[in-house]
Amino acid sequence: MPKASSWKHLDEDDVRVRPGRRGSRPRTSRRPAHDEAAGAFVTAVDRGRYRCLVGDVPVTAMRARELGRKGIVVGDRVALVGDVSGAPDALARVVRVEPRTSTLRRTADDTDPIERIIVANADQLVIVTALADPEPRPRMIDRCLVAAYDAGMDPVLCLTKADLASPDELLATYAPLGIASVVTRRGDDVSAVRALLTGKMSVMVGHSGVGKSTLVNALVPDAFRAVGHVNVVTGRGRHTSSSAIALELPAGGWIIDTPGVRSFGLAHVDPSEFVGAFPDLAEGAVECPRACTHLQPDCALDAWVAAGHAEQGRLDSLRRLLTARDTADE
Repeated sequence: MPKASSWKHLDEDDVRVRPGRRGSRPRTSRRPAHDEAAGAFVTAVDRGRYRCLVGDVPVTAMRARELGRKGIVVGDRVALVGDVSGAPDALARVVRVEPRTSTLRRTADDTDPIERIIVANADQLVIVTALADPEPRPRMIDRCLVAAYDAGMDPVLCLTKADLASPDELLATYAPLGIASVVTRRGDDVSAVRALLTGKMSVMVGHSGVGKSTLVNALVPDAFRAVGHVNVVTGRGRHTSSSAIALELPAGGWIIDTPGVRSFGLAHVDPSEFVGAFPDLAEGAVECPRACTHLQPDCALDAWVAAGHAEQGRLDSLRRLLTARDTADE
């Protein structure tokens, strides 16, 4: 009798082959085309769940594994498979994100290498700024303008609380840019704002406390966005919107309301492209020396402003942005 540990006496009939854990089907990199997937529009994102509209039907979906780390944001056009009935317990899968027409991005600050996509496919960026309580911050406006032009979006300047302070000075500052602007007062109707937004997808950004949620509630009566107050000590508002959400306008079009921000980092934008956000200066910049930083003594923009082609305040604003990037690591 051979030893139990010996194998020489065995033949092929005595060998048992264990089936593989992953089955016998070979792996492939080919993915299903999902040609029958339903088109949808992402209106909100909440902890890995995506609220979508398939036509007029609200559907909850999750991201399919095949998408990997590809992000999905409010405003995205996506393709869904699975249960798109909109039933309370139904859950579809996002299997494809369609190409974006625009992408609004920001970083936490000018040193943060990680850019964050805020919304996709918006036509215009509505920069909401209070004229008082809290005081307007032109640098924030300028940063949003840079982000809008970088994203391929049209900027709109919306000045609120005109009952507390005059809008004339701020409007004059940005008049050379030729951007659309609108002024609101507490208690007034918002027909002028509505006229600028109807038929378009607009994203609203602004500091906390500038009246953004109040404006949204007036434009979309059933939005019920929480309204905050400004701290009398710090002059800053309290965050009342915790995440971006798309709201349909009664007359057509969409508003994407975003959480109030206290900074708008531009680490993702090449500083050499900043001048593109200042059309009143861009023409003069063609006379600058090669690789001009617009901060150096021989910058042609000084002569351009001195000749009356642009306001000194606009050049100062551009240089504030460039300086902020250059000194971000200090």
